[in-house]
Amino acid sequence: MKILLTGGAGFIGSAVIRHVIDDTWHSVVNVDKLTYAGNLASLGEVSDSSRYAFEQVDICDADALRGVFERHRPDAVMHLAAESHVDRSIHGPADFIQTNLVGTGVLLEVARSYFETLTEEGRQAFRFHHVSTDEVYGDLEGPGGLFTESTPYAPSSPYSASKAGSDHLVRAWHRTFGLPVLVTNCSNNYGPYHFPEKLIPLMILNARAGKPLPVYGDGSQVRDWLYVEDHARALITVLESGVIGETYNIGGHNEHRNLDVVERICALLEELAPEHPVGVASYADLITYVKDRPGHDLRYAIDAGKISRELGWQPRETFDSGLRKTVQWYLENESWIEGVTSGSYREWTTHHYGSN
Repeated sequence: MKILLTGGAGFIGSAVIRHVIDDTWHSVVNVDKLTYAGNLASLGEVSDSSRYAFEQVDICDADALRGVFERHRPDAVMHLAAESHVDRSIHGPADFIQTNLVGTGVLLEVARSYFETLTEEGRQAFRFHHVSTDEVYGDLEGPGGLFTESTPYAPSSPYSASKAGSDHLVRAWHRTFGLPVLVTNCSNNYGPYHFPEKLIPLMILNARAGKPLPVYGDGSQVRDWLYVEDHARALITVLESGVIGETYNIGGHNEHRNLDVVERICALLEELAPEHPVGVASYADLITYVKDRPGHDLRYAIDAGKISRELGWQPRETFDSGLRKTVQWYLENESWIEGVTSGSYREWTTHHYGSN
């Protein structure tokens, strides 16, 4: 099939595109505005494929989107374009409302208009796959319990609230207009090509530079970690085999405290990059506790039983194997890192985490 994928220059989107080109016979049209986190260098290995096309378009621009649909005539939409960094949503919620809510609404309407022009056979085959997050479910109390597809929504941050709203819009377009939709909610992703504002790449790069490793509060927040390539396989599995109107939770079965994650990164760096920065005796000595962010959820954890039972997907990577691959990749890809750590990124990081 021909897949129109929004946000394909981002972290998860680029992983999906690499998987599509390398491991399937599908073709993909990458629709991306190229904001600060969008990086076409993440697609260098597949960008010359005859099954890949790129359109620099803002999903809030209905006219431009209509042109993309008309030129490429996709068989499916995978909607990954989103503002996704919780800290940025606290400092500037408006961008998250615009992209995650308004942009999704615009895309849904353009897709619906296109869907209505298809033949009966085309409508039967068409899919609109909306990719969301486990953060829409809010906070899990205590060490037990898991998010399921029926867990009530209780978002805590402007980011998660905007994603929750976009989920509701997608389901409304299915119920009201008959648009054939699929929804997936995933746990925290990690892996190669991750923009270095998120926890794992930030810790790796700060440690190698001899900078503090900022840990919120006491580091006791628990997340379920999902290797990005496992997520990419899951998303294509849902697109190909998922039941229309259904939701599938995707998790890595890897719950760890943030502090434990940072300490594991330090231990891997001791092994893989034993030459410390000047003045640093141990990477773990760089761990620094900073004031917790407002409304910080304590624990997320996904029950991925449904996608396993019904579609046969399982993660291939353990957290140990995936984290080792991730640290190794960042140590071996300095040119990509230099390309994304632009002046605007450094300025934002300095403002948010301090001059160190």
